[in-house]
Amino acid sequence: MAPAQRTENENPIRAAADRLLRGEIPPGGKCDLKTLAGEAAVDRTAFYGPRPCAHLRVKFERRLQTLRQAGEIPDPREAQIARLKAESAKLKERLDHAGQAIDELTDFRTQALARLAAQHEELVRLREAALGTSRVSRLPAPRTTVIGTCS
Repeated sequence: MAPAQRTENENPIRAAADRLLRGEIPPGGKCDLKTLAGEAAVDRTAFYGPRPCAHLRVKFERRLQTLRQAGEIPDPREAQIARLKAESAKLKERLDHAGQAIDELTDFRTQALARLAAQHEELVRLREAALGTSRVSRLPAPRTTVIGTCS
């Protein structure tokens, strides 16, 4: 095959690869060899082994890997999956922190209730002890009538 004819045959593949790597993914497609072959209207087996388009597969995969390493994902579905995975990881971390906070607050509540119960028991004991001794005098009950306004 003449070099000019070979270049002419490879041009649709190169154009399809450029479109896919720019993110122009057809409906139902991905940024992969199967979609590349379909977009270029060539058999997918032409990209494997000693076939004439095998070097184009290598170039396409290298360019795709370079984009991914640079943080660019040409396939919108893959980008969405990556974004959702990151969001899920953040939410799991928030959930773990919230669980820890709930556990700490539950422990604090339990300790506070135990302290209140102990203080109540101590007050009851002291009141009973105060009734039995003559040295403690009772204060008069508070007045319930109001004399004038407070303003």
